[in-house]
Amino acid sequence: MALFEEKDARDELGLGPIRDSVADHLFPGTSTIQTRLRYMLFVPWIYTMVEKIEAPPGRLMEAAREHEVRLINALSASGEEEGVIGRYAGARLQRMPSWIYWNGLKSWGIRLFPGSQDAYFASLPRLRALRCRDGMAEGAAASEGLDRATWNTGLPPAPKNLLEQTSFQLTGDEAGFLIDRLVNAQPDSLLTHLAKVRRHVDCDNVWAHPDFATFPAAIRRRVRHAEVFSAVMRGAALLYNLMLAERCGNKDWVARYRQELAEWKNYEFDRAAITHWSLDDFWRCIQHVNHRVRDRTRLFVCRWCELADEKAGEFADLQTARDLVREREESLKRSQSRFVNRAVLDKWGGRSGADRLNFRWREANSHIRDLTNAD
Repeated sequence: MALFEEKDARDELGLGPIRDSVADHLFPGTSTIQTRLRYMLFVPWIYTMVEKIEAPPGRLMEAAREHEVRLINALSASGEEEGVIGRYAGARLQRMPSWIYWNGLKSWGIRLFPGSQDAYFASLPRLRALRCRDGMAEGAAASEGLDRATWNTGLPPAPKNLLEQTSFQLTGDEAGFLIDRLVNAQPDSLLTHLAKVRRHVDCDNVWAHPDFATFPAAIRRRVRHAEVFSAVMRGAALLYNLMLAERCGNKDWVARYRQELAEWKNYEFDRAAITHWSLDDFWRCIQHVNHRVRDRTRLFVCRWCELADEKAGEFADLQTARDLVREREESLKRSQSRFVNRAVLDKWGGRSGADRLNFRWREANSHIRDLTNAD
């Protein structure tokens, strides 16, 4: 039973661009591997320390990594457990917090340097030379095509013992800075609205939020679209898993997915909502500069919704629905399709992307909790 309780976010039917577009509208700068909000400050604090070191780029990268490893120990020293990135791996950690939060820092207007981490370290020696030559502060204007400001100048000061003992507890000033960054960089997002309210709630999905009625109209519209899309497309994911379970000949898995499809039909599937759902408005509403939804993906979603409207949830044994799902997976995976490649099927663990999409609500709500609990 533990297998079916695992959260698997793999995108077997190619819905990732839609999922990520919705998530980036609602909760920009977040990702599914983010943990605690104060990392949005830990990373620029550490990198600001590294900027003061006179060394070649390679050594600066090593210094940043060493500092991030020390941060793991500093958090552990203060008794932090939940959300400590690298708590068990320690110095063996591959993906450092700076890598996990790099894009989010740019999205929130905390990181001003426009490029990758490699480009950042490569630029530091010349940046330091320019700052020294001109005798200018870090936030001064640009010259010779290189801006001296790598981080937002309003960044709160780092705690003196940051790398010895620290916690995820935000101060009032730190929380205010993060909220200000969201208001300035992402004014129309749900994350910003919730950050300003600073009230953490306990609910599994954003459309179940007790304050939904107070969300701005444009946000309510997106959330409703997300709710219907998540509900209707879960049926396709469950059918995909059922078909694979049948091909594996695993009777327990087959029974499990037939049960989940029945529960989906009875409790999640809302034919009236689908019947009155405007896909045209949905596509307009989720357009995002960073995500391209291809025509084939749109056609798959449209065809599945037509079947859902016509057949009212009779999908477990509906051949047209099975054909649609199989053709979609084969077109995406080709020779690696589990329907045509037995070796790939044999490696299947029994569950692939069968959980309902939540569009990074868990991660965003964790950030709201940290803001709510700020001193």
